[in-house]
Amino acid sequence: MSLLEVKNLKKIYNTRFSGTPVQALSNVSFTVEKGEYIAIMGESGSGKTTLLNILAALDKPTKGDVQLNGKSILSINEKEISSFRRDNLGFVFQDFNLLDTFSIQDNIFLPLVLMGKTYEEMSNRLNPIAKSLEIVDILMKFPYEVSGGQKQRTAIARALITEPQLILADEPTGALDSRASEGLLKIFSQINQEGQTILMVTHSTKAASNAKRVLFIRDGEVFHQLYKASNSNYEMYQKISDTLTMIATGGARDE
Repeated sequence: MSLLEVKNLKKIYNTRFSGTPVQALSNVSFTVEKGEYIAIMGESGSGKTTLLNILAALDKPTKGDVQLNGKSILSINEKEISSFRRDNLGFVFQDFNLLDTFSIQDNIFLPLVLMGKTYEEMSNRLNPIAKSLEIVDILMKFPYEVSGGQKQRTAIARALITEPQLILADEPTGALDSRASEGLLKIFSQINQEGQTILMVTHSTKAASNAKRVLFIRDGEVFHQLYKASNSNYEMYQKISDTLTMIATGGARDE
């Protein structure tokens, strides 16, 4: 059984100021196996953000279903949805979403505090993650005292500490310089090699070239996909670039 199954998702928005419905997703289906590292790409307005919001249980589709380990996340009631996200999903955002009044350590601890974990358990979980991400020396600092790359490492640590089934990353390199972006991508590859499943939405061809599979969304549907297999990052970069050019110039839909 796949870890994540996305089945025939359709999403139509009815806007307040226009009587014309907007179709963000028309028929999206794909599966994610445990341990995969997938990038989702597409032009602005293609439906990537809508798809991510549905996978994060922040929005519901007009039609279709999303199953995590065989359980429909759409059937979870509002009272349980926050705990479901906390227990199963890890989030890495472009703007980090850190609390400036909390130390780096307390920002990482926050989801475990909400889960009712003891300080001893939180510390035991944090120690290996902090060492792996090389943030041990900044744990007592505050977000405004560290670099963008260190903030993103903190966000990754916060996502990992709950031991999620799936990490959802929304443009994780978008606010970083090239050096920090390179560091983040190495971390993602490392934690994926250790078994963590990652689904990343990105505009960056370089970021996507690190993934094992790339899904391309066009007009609310999965238009094409690429598997990395034995390709190098450079070879994958070229294939992604060619596919994005095909999409931009109106190439035929993949069957």
